Amino acid sequence: MAQAAAVAKPPAPPRRRRASATPRRLPYLLIAPAALLMLGFIAYPVLSVFYYSLRDYNPTKPWRNGFAGFGNFTRIFTEDPLFWDTLVFSAKWVFVEVGLQLMFGLALALIVNQTFVGRALGRALVFSPWAVSGVLTSAIWVLLYNSQTGITRYLADMGVGEYGVSWLSDTSTVFPAAIVADLWRGVPFFAILILADLQSVSKDLYEAAEVDGASRFKQFWHITLPHLKDAIILSTLLRAVWEFNNVDLLYTLTGGGPAGTTTTLPLYIANTSVDAHDFGYASALTTVAFVILLLCSMVYLRLSKFGGEK
Repeated sequence: MAQAAAVAKPPAPPRRRRASATPRRLPYLLIAPAALLMLGFIAYPVLSVFYYSLRDYNPTKPWRNGFAGFGNFTRIFTEDPLFWDTLVFSAKWVFVEVGLQLMFGLALALIVNQTFVGRALGRALVFSPWAVSGVLTSAIWVLLYNSQTGITRYLADMGVGEYGVSWLSDTSTVFPAAIVADLWRGVPFFAILILADLQSVSKDLYEAAEVDGASRFKQFWHITLPHLKDAIILSTLLRAVWEFNNVDLLYTLTGGGPAGTTTTLPLYIANTSVDAHDFGYASALTTVAFVILLLCSMVYLRLSKFGGEK
């Protein structure tokens, strides 16, 4: 009987092992080093700027350092006419530069997207200026605009203009000259992004449009542009932020002159902090610029319906 009872007794169910939490934590552990680096190199400087914007901080005048509250911001909006002048010029610079870069970049992308002999070489030549650093670009155009050895000298040799003319020293020509210099490097950025998006457009759409009798312009307007909508919105937003923060080219070409006519808000901030050593006020200007860019970006994405239906 005892043996029968022992045989009939069902085996005990196996114990369930507790699921280890390590696999679930592994992704967070892997990205932790990068997150800590971003926290150290991005979050800390940003918070430091916000902190110093509420203080008077000038290393050359330590006796005046201390808590300022919103005094720096009051000074910006009520006592500093240079802030408004540089903000207006920054808006003008961004609008003209981004608009022209988009127009020429779109045209170049459409051209190099076609099939022709030497297309690979053409694409390389179109995209090569984007690989040049901003400082080197500035140095190239400083030489080109040199009144003794640059473009104006060769034009004067051909009887166009006068010798010794400097486009960067004349208030009537400095803005177009700076625009052209930055176009040379900025246009390839749009061409690269737009060309990449053009590669994904199905050729069947164009063939169907041709069968229906659609002209080239109608194909561009109803097929190409809607497909490029998100790429254009994203590229213009990124380029607008970069152009707003553009310091190296204008600083090297004009230094903000002549007579401050090409001083953008970031360049004004750089001069206030580096030259005048007024880091508290420069931090307040940086905070205002950050808020302006943030609000403009949000409004732009909202109005453009980025990511919506094409």
